[in-house]
Amino acid sequence: MQEIKIPELAESITEGTIAEWLVKVGDKVEKGDPVVELETDKVNVEVNSEFSGVITEIVQEEGADVSVGDVIAKLDESGTPGAVQTESAPKQAEEAPEKKEEAKPAAPAAQEPAGNAGVIATPAARKRARELNIDLSSVQPVDPLGRIRPEDVEAAAQAKTAPKQEKASKSAAKPAAQEFTKPVERIKMSRRRQTIAKNLVNVQHEAAMLTTFNEVDMTAIIELRKQRKDKFLEKHGVKLGFMSFFTKAVVGALKEFPLLNAEIQGNEIVVKKFYDIGVAVSTDEGLVVPVVRDADRLTFAGIEKAIADLSKKAREGKLELSDLQGGTFSITNGGIFGSMMSTPILNAPQVGILGMHNIVKRAVVMPDDTIQVRPMMYLALSYDHRIVDGKEAVSFLVRIKEMLEDPETLLLEG
Repeated sequence: MQEIKIPELAESITEGTIAEWLVKVGDKVEKGDPVVELETDKVNVEVNSEFSGVITEIVQEEGADVSVGDVIAKLDESGTPGAVQTESAPKQAEEAPEKKEEAKPAAPAAQEPAGNAGVIATPAARKRARELNIDLSSVQPVDPLGRIRPEDVEAAAQAKTAPKQEKASKSAAKPAAQEFTKPVERIKMSRRRQTIAKNLVNVQHEAAMLTTFNEVDMTAIIELRKQRKDKFLEKHGVKLGFMSFFTKAVVGALKEFPLLNAEIQGNEIVVKKFYDIGVAVSTDEGLVVPVVRDADRLTFAGIEKAIADLSKKAREGKLELSDLQGGTFSITNGGIFGSMMSTPILNAPQVGILGMHNIVKRAVVMPDDTIQVRPMMYLALSYDHRIVDGKEAVSFLVRIKEMLEDPETLLLEG
């Protein structure tokens, strides 16, 4: 009998949540076959079997939190497909009655506190309840299906030992679900959503984040796209969008204002001499920021292809960890959802992020004092004031505006 365990995933990932089992008890698997999909705080990954054989036991259910090294299933290398469940019944029937009675005291339920039998709980939760001597029947699950998880057991143990005053303050700070008199729905946050929430809060606590705004006249870019889009698509097989112009402008501005392409490590400022630009992509699972590598070396077509490929992988849940790591600066486009203005939050440890917004026709006073209707876009630059001064941030955004309004310079500056 072999054990299937959670392998080493990546240096920064030590735990995850079982999203979906790809096999069931009785299935035949070959070495290297994927058996389970694991949701981590960054991407979903498949765990492959290190052995060939038949799945005899699923140790961890879907939704269970697991860490590297945890046993999640068992496999019989000499087993027969589909025979695991059907063969066990006849063997039990052949056993003498006294053997069945002898087996009962050895069952895991006998080692648990009274009342734990019959309660719906994950294996990890039962193990923790035995360690803490907690009666599972007294544990209030958060899961809307009533399944008890390890964190529910931990909460019950803390409530059992905490002073009454502390329990009262906690209950006042976090009203129990029973206090709602009208219908509600409780949805457990995915591991990725929890990580996003934690990172965003940490950024606002740790960085001295400020945002500066400007606006850009998109007339020149829109006209250039109209003139070149058909030939561009025919030649390169990808559409000429706005993102390649903005990426080129960002790279050009970063070369002039390098502190916006840096990060803080301890008491040092690390100025990066490469330009890996993160592009925010919205997915059903939350916002992810895959990275366009060496954007300064790419053509407009190369940037558009890279963004299209990364966006497709993001929406299909096929991003790899390498796609998300190591960005130096980020761009987010809330304009595709209709946002007129916003303050983007830094993607730590980066110290700058550019926010694009929707294009709106507005009356604009031109240099010759005439009034013209122009397609205008608000830009927002959020930056870490710990190393980027206001003058530098404003100048950076003005430089981006200048290049976008004269897009031919992007071939030189970007």
